[in-house]
Amino acid sequence: MTAPLFTASQLAVNVLSAQSLLAAFGVLGVGAVLFAETGLLIGFFLPGDSLLFTAGLLSTGSGQHGVKLSLAPLLVAAAVGALAGAQCGYLLGRKAGGALLARSRSVRLHEGAARAEELLERYGHAKAIVLARFVPVVRTVLNPMAGALGVPARTFTVWQVVGGLVWSLGLVLGGYALGSSIPSVDRYLLPLVAVIVAVSLVPLAAELYRSRRAAKAKEAHG
Repeated sequence: MTAPLFTASQLAVNVLSAQSLLAAFGVLGVGAVLFAETGLLIGFFLPGDSLLFTAGLLSTGSGQHGVKLSLAPLLVAAAVGALAGAQCGYLLGRKAGGALLARSRSVRLHEGAARAEELLERYGHAKAIVLARFVPVVRTVLNPMAGALGVPARTFTVWQVVGGLVWSLGLVLGGYALGSSIPSVDRYLLPLVAVIVAVSLVPLAAELYRSRRAAKAKEAHG
């Protein structure tokens, strides 16, 4: 008798929970989630930052949550998912233009697209592509936006690789370092993930603050 394709735990997975995704799909799930979050507009809600950090934390082998991950395969899966996803998003943007985004009714997605376009205009291609990796939603929409706006393929590829490796490997190794240095640190997994999510929103909050200040200054001088 053949084994079922999906177990009950995998069918009941909570896609918004990093721990649930890791328990159900392991290292392969990390690659798949990062690919979807950075390459497909429908993946904008996925927990990329917390998933990477949690995976690194649980790869120390000292966890109490029943999830065992190997660091080397995890790093490979994280890098491949992040880089392949971004490149896929860029190619979709070049072929479909803004049509994919126009079909979406998500307010968050459209707000992210506006911020992505603003990043490209304000900081230039290289800096914007790297910075976008660290801003939820923006890292999803900037890739197809870059393709739609005609960012040169070579420029995009070079800087998305740089940003993608720093983001994905950095968060995994950060979680691993913390888990290795503090015994039973995974007991505080939920608060740690909350902190990571909060920190990941700092660039977004900073951009909103700067935009509002710029708008007020423009009105004052207008």
